[in-house]
Amino acid sequence: MLKYRIFAIILILAGVAIGYFDVIHLYQPTSIFSKPFKLGLDLKGGVHLVYQADMSGIKPEEISDAMAGLRDVIERRINLFGVSEPLVQVEQKGILETAANREQRLIVELPGVTDVNQAIRMIGETPFLEFRLENPNIEIKDDTKLNEAFLATPLTGRFLSKATLEFDQMTYTPQISLEFTDEGGKIFAQITKDNVGKRLAIFLDGAPISIPNIREEIKEGKAQITGQFTPQEAKTLVQRLNSGALPVPISLISQESVGPTLGEKVLNNGIKAGTFGIILVVIFLIIWYRLPGFLAILALGIYAAIILALFKLIPVTLTAAGIAGFILSVGMAVDANILIFERMKEEKRSGKTISAAVSEGFERAWLSIRDSNVSSLITSVILYWFGTSMVKGFALTLFIGILVSMFSAIIVTRTFLMALGVKEENRLLGFLFGSGIK
Repeated sequence: MLKYRIFAIILILAGVAIGYFDVIHLYQPTSIFSKPFKLGLDLKGGVHLVYQADMSGIKPEEISDAMAGLRDVIERRINLFGVSEPLVQVEQKGILETAANREQRLIVELPGVTDVNQAIRMIGETPFLEFRLENPNIEIKDDTKLNEAFLATPLTGRFLSKATLEFDQMTYTPQISLEFTDEGGKIFAQITKDNVGKRLAIFLDGAPISIPNIREEIKEGKAQITGQFTPQEAKTLVQRLNSGALPVPISLISQESVGPTLGEKVLNNGIKAGTFGIILVVIFLIIWYRLPGFLAILALGIYAAIILALFKLIPVTLTAAGIAGFILSVGMAVDANILIFERMKEEKRSGKTISAAVSEGFERAWLSIRDSNVSSLITSVILYWFGTSMVKGFALTLFIGILVSMFSAIIVTRTFLMALGVKEENRLLGFLFGSGIK
């Protein structure tokens, strides 16, 4: 009994400490222990954009790498604008789908950004740089469309290492020097080696900006753009290229803006709903299960503290759907306690003492709790695997909540009941461990 009481005290103290970690940000935001919750766009407000990538020029086996590169470039571009905690991710595919047989999409979420046009410009200003060889089958005339007159090569801005602004020492006109990555340098060397005497056009965002002749193989992995640039235009282009040249073209197919006022209202409504629900559960547990119900409430308090701390530490991006998953997991934690208490009641009716009924109640309820929670965990995994981003938030919070609820019911509640050390019975104990209106 002593060990249960010591363990119970440790659990209570740990619960208080974790709860303090959960709320300290509200009162001491500058504390070293302070860590805010990560809120989704529907709670914080911001911009949600969906882009579709053009993979027509990418080999199927290179699509995954190209999308990863696209994500990194867009994320780097957004970070230059100081947007806090942006989310840039490749849309997840179903288990039966592959990168080659589905449209490739990129999801961009910008919390705190309320101007959709600004967000679109922020991403759209990133240039798409590519090198194209002249098509020997087409004679270039005044009315020839240059996109048709030049053939795509594997060399794109994906392989760009850096761009620098320089000035011609004779004419003082601005020119841009490009330096490729090691892989890009090898591709550039091969292109120039195989096509000496031909023209290699440099296209930016689908338009040719320079069409130089290849005079010899270039092994250094460097190229130069010359054109009718003003110094300011050249400087801007260098900045855009260094911020990240897109490995593939993209087009905006969906946009959504959530105002901060609406997001705050959704968050407040979610907190209110959760608070009222928990209060009703507390009242029910105390009235119906009395002392075990009160101990279950303490266990639920520890459960809630642990869950919220995990949400901060992982961190989990909380959305309205995620809060719903958390509230549902609270209900499942209560359900586990009810199963235990009902088993305890059955054991008492069979003539066993309170101490034996507590022990047997947990023992017999465990199988039912395990089976029901495992099935719910499997459902959460399936929802997370196949669902959209909103469904994933619900599934993730539900999954974490179920795991912690099992700990709360089987370990915490049991420890509190065993710590009471009930040996002798009387009418008061009979009432406190009773249930219902009897």
